[in-house]
Amino acid sequence: MPLTYLHTMIRVKDLEKSMAFFKLLGLEETRRYDSEEGRFSLIFLAPPGQHEAPIELTYNWDGDDGLPSDSRHFGHLAYGVDNIYEMCQHLQDNGVTINRPPRDGRMAFVRSPDNVSVELLQNGDALEPAEPWASMESTGHW
Repeated sequence: MPLTYLHTMIRVKDLEKSMAFFKLLGLEETRRYDSEEGRFSLIFLAPPGQHEAPIELTYNWDGDDGLPSDSRHFGHLAYGVDNIYEMCQHLQDNGVTINRPPRDGRMAFVRSPDNVSVELLQNGDALEPAEPWASMESTGHW
């Protein structure tokens, strides 16, 4: 029996902040479901041209006190990028902390407003180590 990937769900506390973060990464909204009766929204985001690989942001309109303080229990999301240094600079310029800088020109980690760990991987071969990334220390958890 074949298995088909559907999506990864992330429960979010502040929909606007979470949407802004994932749009900074380059994801676009592909569909949305708002339930008046259930008082929640499901927003699906995916990289352009890759709508078969979405994440689902689940937002409860009345809050969600049950959300864990550290959402690492599922692992992380991972996205390939064409230039890891440019992506990290773009995120940093927009207030995102680079928790694990791309010192090796290959891999970095950041966190969403809801503490979801996001791995960024350089497409193809690693870039040559470059400053300020090569000497930047890790910050917090990733």
